[in-house]
Amino acid sequence: MYGTAICQSIAGRRIEEAVLDAVFAALAPAAIDATLRAMQQLTDAHQAHVRSAELELERARQDADRARRQFDRCEPENRLVARTLESDWEQQLIAVTEAERRLAAIRARRPEPLTEQEIAWCRHAGADLRAAFDAPTTTARDRKLLLRAMISDIVVTVEREQQRAQVQIIWEGGAVTDHQLTIPKPTGHAATDTDTLELVRRLAADYPDHQIAGILARQGRLTGAGNPFTADRVRSLRNHHKIPSAATARTTPPASSNKVTVAQAASELGVSTATVHRWLREGFIIGEQATRNAPWQIHITPELRARVRQHAPEGWLPLAEAASTLGLARQTVLHKVQRGELPAVYVQHGKRKGLRIQALSHQTGLFDNNRREEKQC
Repeated sequence: MYGTAICQSIAGRRIEEAVLDAVFAALAPAAIDATLRAMQQLTDAHQAHVRSAELELERARQDADRARRQFDRCEPENRLVARTLESDWEQQLIAVTEAERRLAAIRARRPEPLTEQEIAWCRHAGADLRAAFDAPTTTARDRKLLLRAMISDIVVTVEREQQRAQVQIIWEGGAVTDHQLTIPKPTGHAATDTDTLELVRRLAADYPDHQIAGILARQGRLTGAGNPFTADRVRSLRNHHKIPSAATARTTPPASSNKVTVAQAASELGVSTATVHRWLREGFIIGEQATRNAPWQIHITPELRARVRQHAPEGWLPLAEAASTLGLARQTVLHKVQRGELPAVYVQHGKRKGLRIQALSHQTGLFDNNRREEKQC
């Protein structure tokens, strides 16, 4: 009917559990004994069919032989009777041929009897296969091969209104078993952990759904159903919990409009995005992340613009020379620049572009206080 749903959906784990229960129930000792008895009954039934076909062939041959004798006793002058008897004989010969064909077909379907060793293996197959299936060294591919050796196909029919699913297992050999699963009433959205939900709520104020999905994926977070986040799943989660998107969360421009992306900061400062990322690592500029793996937001202030210059002030040194002059490690100098204890600028043009630091000889080094205390002692 037009407008009705045509797709069926059900949790794959429920199907897997039902199929595995059926497989290993079939491999249970009682089921193995029943299967062996059924195979013996099948062998007995086949022998009965063969005997019946042999009797049918014997009867057809007798009828054909009788028809031949009647034709032989007919006088040649009785041509009309002879043609009738000859036609009957031909029909009986056709019946013999058909009986021979049926007997050959039945004999070809003869089931192979199991040996004593095979019967003994069947009685322990369930436990052995279960142990092999659950072993940590068994890969997913090996488990699929084990199941495919027993199962030909699985047909699932979801009856959503009745909250059930019909599972039909078609076994190798043609046997079919039916199973019924109860489907829980849909709640609209699988439960997502509180931490992830709060993170989405926080990110939705600044980022679109596709960026939120990327952040959650890089953090290894999953939906309540155990699936990786996508833009559609983030949108579904927001709609379910009535979380506004970034486009509707802000009715007015934010007060902190000096926050820009890495690309925007690189464009405004006239440097590459790689330089901006390096400045973030070195602490030359200040940036924020709403959470781990989220895009950086850079604070563009007049002070930051003033620190990016065409030329360095007289006497300001590169990082290596500044560290040597101050008697500090380079990382320590960078930390001082980050904390604002050492003035620094970035020269963005020329062969000597890079960080320049005001390193005066009278500035206090890392170990100056310890040396002064040692002198006093």
